[in-house]
Amino acid sequence: MSTVACRISELVLNCHDPERLARFWCEVLDFVELDRDEDSIEIGPREGFGGPQPTITLSRTDEPKNGVLRLHFDVNATDRDQDAELERLLAAGARPVDIGQTGKESWHVLADPEGNEFCLLKSRLNPL
Repeated sequence: MSTVACRISELVLNCHDPERLARFWCEVLDFVELDRDEDSIEIGPREGFGGPQPTITLSRTDEPKNGVLRLHFDVNATDRDQDAELERLLAAGARPVDIGQTGKESWHVLADPEGNEFCLLKSRLNPL
């Protein structure tokens, strides 16, 4: 018998400007704003919390980002090839970053507008 104990339902990203990052990640992931309070904004799929994708809470902090993130997002295009998706992400405000990759990787390492690293993988996924 197999049981599942937990499922990731929400990711929290500390940031200086939740508004700016909410706009960026909503555009990247086709998410919408689900909730907000004085210091955070929750974004996620139109169906809301609890669906197949976790929501993201952008939580305001004054602490600086120190070094490379220990956990990062990987994203895959759903309706275009990797090169076209890279162009779209760069136009949305992402920028290429070097974290020591060789240049032979099949993925691109990017950063969001606050410098949080994420990777654009090569394979295309079906949309949910």
